Amino acid sequence: MRIALIHALAHSVAPINEALGRDWPEAQRMNLLDDSLSADLAASPGGLDAAMTQRFITLADYAVDAGAHAILFTCSAFGPCIDAVKRRHAGLPVLKPNEAMIDEAVVLAGAAAATDRPAVGLVASFGPTLQSMPGEFPAALPLRCVLAEGALEALNRGEVARHDALVADAAARLLDAGCGVVALAQFSLARAREAVQARCPGVPVLTTVDSAVRALRVRLRA
Repeated sequence: MRIALIHALAHSVAPINEALGRDWPEAQRMNLLDDSLSADLAASPGGLDAAMTQRFITLADYAVDAGAHAILFTCSAFGPCIDAVKRRHAGLPVLKPNEAMIDEAVVLAGAAAATDRPAVGLVASFGPTLQSMPGEFPAALPLRCVLAEGALEALNRGEVARHDALVADAAARLLDAGCGVVALAQFSLARAREAVQARCPGVPVLTTVDSAVRALRVRLRA
């Protein structure tokens, strides 16, 4: 199976390739990176407009023409653009980076509903992610969001320990807000999972990377 991985952040490339290499080594990986997507979104007053959607469709068409059996987007701030790709390539598994993790978070939140921590906590380091992603969760699900300010900038500077510490600090604040599940919103945050788990003992910590690999295997085997 050839899996097309489409990235808008360079930091997303390694986490998903490492996870696939570890958990599904027989899958053939195809990586497409356009790191101007996230920069253009952050600078655009129009947000996710028709031009941005067309860029996603162009990338997806290229992947399909190259023989991809499935497409996984690793950029969590572009939900409507990915929905357009889903409609265009309805016969192919096309996954948003966060949809598999959201499904798992809903199940875990249901199990925690009767506890004193019934909410899901969503951590992001890229501001636009918290504008688009919360709407993908069920409306009835208690959701708390936090931006790990400065974490992405630290990662861009190569300060990985600083990045992980800032993400873990943000996650710890969610526990005080009644969260019994922590969800790391971006692929680039997966590297901070151990640091987050250390600050949030006993609380499930989900990453988009691991959830997506599990979902892809199920869909393609079906």
